Formats: sequence, C-alpha cells, structure tokens
Amino acid sequence: MKHHLQQYVHYLAVERGLSRNTIESYERDLTGFLDFVSRQNDGLLQEADKHLITAYMLHLRQQGKAASSIARTMVAIRSFYRFLTQERIIASDPSQYMQSPRLPRKLPKAITMEEVDRLLSAPREDSPQGSRDKAMLELLYATGMRVSELIGLDVGDVHLRMGFVRCVGKGSKERIIPMGRQAIRYVEHYIVHMRPKLLTGKQAQQALFVNRSGERLTRQGFWKIIKKWADAAGIRQPLSPHTLRHSFATHLLENGADLRAVQEMLGHADISTTQIYTHVTRVRMKEVYNLTHPRAKRDESGEVLT
Repeated sequence: MKHHLQQYVHYLAVERGLSRNTIESYERDLTGFLDFVSRQNDGLLQEADKHLITAYMLHLRQQGKAASSIARTMVAIRSFYRFLTQERIIASDPSQYMQSPRLPRKLPKAITMEEVDRLLSAPREDSPQGSRDKAMLELLYATGMRVSELIGLDVGDVHLRMGFVRCVGKGSKERIIPMGRQAIRYVEHYIVHMRPKLLTGKQAQQALFVNRSGERLTRQGFWKIIKKWADAAGIRQPLSPHTLRHSFATHLLENGADLRAVQEMLGHADISTTQIYTHVTRVRMKEVYNLTHPRAKRDESGEVLT
C-alpha cells in the first residue's frame, strides 16, 4: 500500500504540480488512512470499500478531529482512489459517490486599515532586519500574496521600475501583481542598502528575503516576524500571515475594486472563492450603518434600538 502512496505523491508533484505543503498534507492524511485499512482489512487496499472509508471518518471524529480536518482527509482519499482507478491499480472507486462533510462557511478575518497602518509603521528602516521586515509587510499587504509565495520570491521577480512582482502560486501558476508606491519604496531601500548586509558573504543567494545567515527566510521565520510587529503595534486580536492577504482583498473591495481584478491578484482559480470577501464587506457595511445612521439607531420614541 505504501508503494501506491509513493506513486501518488510523485503524481501530485510532477503531474499536478501541487505545492510541497499540500502534498505533505495529503501524504499525512493518507498514511493515517492506510494504517487504518491495514489494521481492519489485512492490508488489502483493493478490498477496501465505502463502509471502511465511513468507519475511518467515524474513527477520526471519535478521536476529536476537527470537521475541517476530516473533510480534508476525505478529499485526499477521494483523490487517491481516482488515481488508483486511472492507473488500473484497482477496478472501481469506492469513494466515488461519497460526500465530504459539510462545513460551516467561515468568513476570513481582516484587520482595519488603521491597524494595518500601525502594523506597517512598527518596523524601523535603520537596521537590516527592520528594513527587511518592513519591506515584507508592505509587499504582502500591497499584493495579497500567500506567505509561501512571498518567501519564494527571488530578487529577479521584483520589477521596481515597472511596479510589479512576479510570483508562482498554487499549481505552479505564475501571475503578475502590481505594487503600490509605498511597497516599491521600502523594497528598493531593502534591496539596495540592507539586503547586502544580511548576505554575509553569500552574494550568489537569489532569495529576495533572507535571514541573518544569508539563507532564504522560512515560513516559521516570517510567522515570528509578524507576531513580533503585531505586538509592537498593539494589535490584540490573533494575527497570522494570512490576515494581511484577507485584509488586502477586503479593503480593495470596500474601496470599489472589481471582483475579477481581485480574483486575478489573489490567484484564485474560481471566482466563487473570491466572492466570500463580498460577504465580508456587506457584513461590515451593515455594522457601520447600524452604528452611524440616526434612523437605524433609534426608534420613533427616540429610544436607542438594540
């Protein structure tokens, strides 16, 4: 069974072009499933049926796994079985008509424009790390890139004179995103004046954002950076690197941006993924209306409505 899993992992990487993080998630979920099949079914993958898959879903629920984790595992299992049938490793797909668990639709969390200003103003430019952090935060908010895309940038991907950045997203899809003047200014200052001080003799390094050892910055490293500056800016709500991506999309739509343009900049394959942000802006609009409009706040007797 593990041999078939390795074939599938190779297929995801080479033919589907999925990101390393996505592949690792699929592999982890499927390893748990195959271990369960091995214990329940004498290791015969070909004889696993939808009842065994359902039993595994129940097993995960009894372990206290979140609904989102169970749904992700189901997606991985269905994709794995499609691969097995396409490769004629098994005759039929037992997961073909099985539905993934329904999940409540979670609205992406964004911070306010005032909080964004405080966050971006927190790092100082007078040190290599401060300049790097400021450039990263400015670029992330200016483009809405995913963190994996941001840390994957090379110096040659940023075109300051023309005002755009080239990044490679999910499925190895390339897209071009415009940069604002502020982001251009801080990224240029970092590249010209501060990045050379971080390279420590590694001038051949192509990564745009590097750590103190001159190596490409990691996701974990950036997570620590954004937490550090969120604390310094006095932002008390939980803040993740993805929050700036959500804030980018929300603020663009609040200021009248076209939904298709936002879809292109975010790199969403389906516009329905982007449309969730229109719901966020409607919710916020209603909150503002209820708080500020005199006829929304008080009834005919002059009492404040609650």
